[in-house]
Amino acid sequence: MDIQWIKNGGVTSAQGYCAAGVAAGIKKKGKKDMALVVSAKHAAVGATFTTNQVKAACVKLSAQHSKRGKTRAVILNSGNANACTGLRGIRDAKQTAEETAKAIGCRTQDVLVCSTGRIGVPLPMPRIKSGIKKLVRKLDANGGKGAAKAIMTTDTYAKECAVELEIGGKRVVVGGMAKGAGMIHPNMATMLCVITTDANVESASLRRVTADVVETTFNRISVDGDTSTNDTVFVLANGASTSSAISRSHPEFDKFRTALHLVLSKLSRMIIEDGEGITKVVDLTISGAANDADAKRAAEAIARSPLVKTSWCGNDPNWGRLMDTIGYSQAKVREELVDIYYNGLLAVKGGLVSKTPFSRLKKEVSKPTFAINIDLHLGKGCYSLWVNDLTENYVTLNKGE
Repeated sequence: MDIQWIKNGGVTSAQGYCAAGVAAGIKKKGKKDMALVVSAKHAAVGATFTTNQVKAACVKLSAQHSKRGKTRAVILNSGNANACTGLRGIRDAKQTAEETAKAIGCRTQDVLVCSTGRIGVPLPMPRIKSGIKKLVRKLDANGGKGAAKAIMTTDTYAKECAVELEIGGKRVVVGGMAKGAGMIHPNMATMLCVITTDANVESASLRRVTADVVETTFNRISVDGDTSTNDTVFVLANGASTSSAISRSHPEFDKFRTALHLVLSKLSRMIIEDGEGITKVVDLTISGAANDADAKRAAEAIARSPLVKTSWCGNDPNWGRLMDTIGYSQAKVREELVDIYYNGLLAVKGGLVSKTPFSRLKKEVSKPTFAINIDLHLGKGCYSLWVNDLTENYVTLNKGE
C-alpha cells in the first residue's frame, strides 16, 4: 500500500486513541477551550518545544515528563498560556497532570500538558478541574474533531489530517491536529501539535525522527517573525497496529518517516495559510548561498521584514527591498551576482533589473500563492520557508487580546 490520505482524518484516526473537546469556561461565549487525547496503552513519545528562553509552565513540566520516553495522555487548554505565572504556574501545570492521571487511571508522569493563550494570567484551576471531568466523560474514538476545535485561538478553522500506509504487511496510521495562526516563526511558533500513530516505533528512534521532521516542516514557516513561550509538538506511537517494531535501522523506517513528514507538512501549510490577516502565501527559496547557514540567514531576514511583506500585500514585486534585506542579513552576498525570480520569471539578473516587464511580475505577485527564488551564486547552500504577507488586518487583530 502506498501512503494515502484518510478523508476527514485526525488525531484519533490511528487505532487505540480517543479524544474529546469541551467548553470549560476559560474562554468567553461558551467556546471549546479544553482537549484531551488518550492512548489505550502506553505510547512512545517524541517531543520538541519552544526555544524561547521564557518558557510556559506546561513546557517545563512536559519536557520533564517526555524524557521518560512514554506517555498515556495529552491534556490541552486554550485561552490561557500559563506562562510568566511563577511557582503558581508550575503548581497549576502539575495539578492539571495529576487530576488528569487520576481521571484516566495512570501515573502523573504519564500525562503531558499543553496550554495556549494570553501570557501572564494564572490558570483558573476550578474550571480546569471541572473541564477534565467533562473531557473524560466525553472521550471517544471519534472525538478528534472536537479536540482540534478546542485548541484553537485566532485560528479560523481546526487543523487536522491523517495518512495510512503498510509496515510489515500491517495497516498503520499517522494522524494529528495542530493550532496556530500568529506568533509563528522557525524554532518554533505559537503552535501546539499532537500526532498519533499506531505504529510500533522504538522510543529513541521516535525522538530522533520527531526532531528531524519538525526541523523541515514546522521550523520552515513564518507568519510574523515571533516565537512563543508555549510551542510544543508531541508524537505518540502506541503500537496498536501490531506492526513489527521499527527503529532507524528497519528497512521500512524511511516509509514511516515519509508518512510523518507528510502529516506535519500538511499541518504546517494549514498554519501558514491561516496566518493572521494574510492574503498571500509565498514559497521562498534561497539558493546558491555560500552554505546552508547563510541561506537560512537570508531567508529568515526576509521572513521578518515588514517592508518586504507589506509590498506583497500591495501586489508590488519590489525586488529592491529583497536586495536590501539579504544585504543586511549577515549572509555573504555579492550584489553583482544576485538573481531573483518571481514564479520563474527573472526580475533581477546580476544585481540589476531584468528585461521582464514590470506588469508581468506584478501579475505574479498579485496571485494568492507565488514563489520567490533568490540565487546568490556563491555556493551550494539552500534554504526554503513558507511565509506570508503583512496586512492591515494583522495589525487590527493584534491591537489587543
